[in-house]
Amino acid sequence: MSIQVCAAAQSKPEIIRRTANFPPSIWGDRLMNYDSQDIITNARNQEEVEELKEVVRREVFTTSAGDFSHQLKLIDAIQRLGVAYHFESEIEEALERMHAAFHDHDFSDDGDLYNVALGFRLLRQHGYKISCDVFNKFKDENGSFKECLIVDVPGMLSLYEAGHLGIRGEEILDEALAFTTTHLDSAAKAHLSYEHAEQITQALERPLRKDLERVCARRYMSIYQDEASHNEPLLKLAKFDFNLVQSLHKNELSEITRCGGKK
Repeated sequence: MSIQVCAAAQSKPEIIRRTANFPPSIWGDRLMNYDSQDIITNARNQEEVEELKEVVRREVFTTSAGDFSHQLKLIDAIQRLGVAYHFESEIEEALERMHAAFHDHDFSDDGDLYNVALGFRLLRQHGYKISCDVFNKFKDENGSFKECLIVDVPGMLSLYEAGHLGIRGEEILDEALAFTTTHLDSAAKAHLSYEHAEQITQALERPLRKDLERVCARRYMSIYQDEASHNEPLLKLAKFDFNLVQSLHKNELSEITRCGGKK
């Protein structure tokens, strides 16, 4: 009797494993389809990217080196379009010169709202120490931002983005953010051009400080190509680069999917 009890005590309960009846993937086998044609297309895109990089490098960082306003705008476009990683050293050199101009008040004293705010934001983003006092000249005798600034949509957008880079104690940037948010929201509801209305809507929903680089790049391409002053080689570079990176991610997903499907 005792032997039977011991045997019963030592026996293990049977483990019943459930069958994993997972539904088929909504993606089907699309992520696994990465063929030789994709490789050929990528090679061509890579060649285009390399050629366009040299054109942009020459036009932005050599030809426009002495024109701070023009170069600031192009550097901003380069970053928004997601291709700044191709020009890191050139951007740093350009911002170093701009920082010296801000420090000597050669640029901040003469610049308009758009350029001063853009220069301030780009320099702060890259770790340069720059005082928010550069915005004092845009205030009236009562200490409020001048009402005439409201009609300057590019300037207001630039100041709005700069306002997100304030640190504790910088009241003027808090005021700038409140001022621009209020008036840009009103401007978005007015009869503006598509370009400005779209930029305002996107900026209010997700400022650059909180945006994702590749998502921002995809959205900004459609805006930038409608700008009369856009740089065509830069726009082409952004499109080729975006497609190349997208294809790279597709290839990575294809490899992961294949590995996951092996048993």
